Amino acid sequence: MTTVAAYAAPSSKAPLERTTIERRAVREFDVLIDIQFAGICHSDIHQAREGWGEAIFPMVPGHEIAGVVSEVGPGVTKYAVGDRVGVGCMVDSCRECDNCKAGLEQYCTGGGMTGTYNAVDKDGEPTYGGYAQKIVVDENYVVRIPDGLSLDVAAPLLCAGITTYSPLKHWNAGPGKKVAILGMGGLGHMGVKIAHALGAEVTVLSQSLRKKDDGLKLGADHYYATSDEKTFEELRGSFDLILSTVSAPLNLDAYLSLLKTDGAFVNVGAPEEPVALNLFSVIGGRKTLAGSGIGGIQETQEMLDFCAEHGFGAEIELISADRINEAYERVLASDVRYRFVIDTSTI
Repeated sequence: MTTVAAYAAPSSKAPLERTTIERRAVREFDVLIDIQFAGICHSDIHQAREGWGEAIFPMVPGHEIAGVVSEVGPGVTKYAVGDRVGVGCMVDSCRECDNCKAGLEQYCTGGGMTGTYNAVDKDGEPTYGGYAQKIVVDENYVVRIPDGLSLDVAAPLLCAGITTYSPLKHWNAGPGKKVAILGMGGLGHMGVKIAHALGAEVTVLSQSLRKKDDGLKLGADHYYATSDEKTFEELRGSFDLILSTVSAPLNLDAYLSLLKTDGAFVNVGAPEEPVALNLFSVIGGRKTLAGSGIGGIQETQEMLDFCAEHGFGAEIELISADRINEAYERVLASDVRYRFVIDTSTI
């Protein structure tokens, strides 16, 4: 076992504080990673404050992890000491179900994927995430960060990047498709970059126009305020795909009206409250209301390579660990452009 410094929430809704945790000794197929940067995802806040249900405490959040390999087990073949690597939202799965065998580990049906934190591993031990100095992960759940990406801007790609890349690819965002990104935050800004790089015509739908200049700079072709009722009149029947990154309840019927026939409204934001729907909103126009999680390990690697090829990572604000609690409040106030990243050397 290795003792490492970390930041943890001791109980639900409690401020995070500096502490120490134990990492397991490196096993045959394990990789020990010296974490250099860890992104702050809105889902960290949902879980630390039990917005999505009962959680495991103490909790060390963080599933946007970038660092350097410092030790490998004797059976490891994919990585070597010194490699630049990342860890996303899962650190294991059953490996035997059809989804795992198909590279869809995120949809594991053999007990579900093992979350990087707020989960229990196969030994019955709680998992601790990336707000820490080191982490030990099986090599099969580690990805390589291309040389073209600096580790700080790569870290948020391990959740925000793959969470938007996977549905954009699945629903065929590309040339000739009109794609709307709903919400211009940590997920949304990556959705804009990726949809643009895929060749789609990209529209941002945001509450206000205050981030319009940013949206256009990141690759949006159009930018509309959803607080303006005229937006819904003007854009009715416009989009092949709407990707919602919003984690608050929405008027789904209003947004479904913006889809073309056979269009899809895909949720990657996960509100804590149920949402209402009039089914005529999907019956008329043969529309699809769907959801999407992260991607599998292979697709996450594909996403990293894609971002490196197109020369972009996340837009970040780098912070020291003693500002994590402040950062949580600013995320809730939509006061970040566009992802907080912890310099873990400050833990």
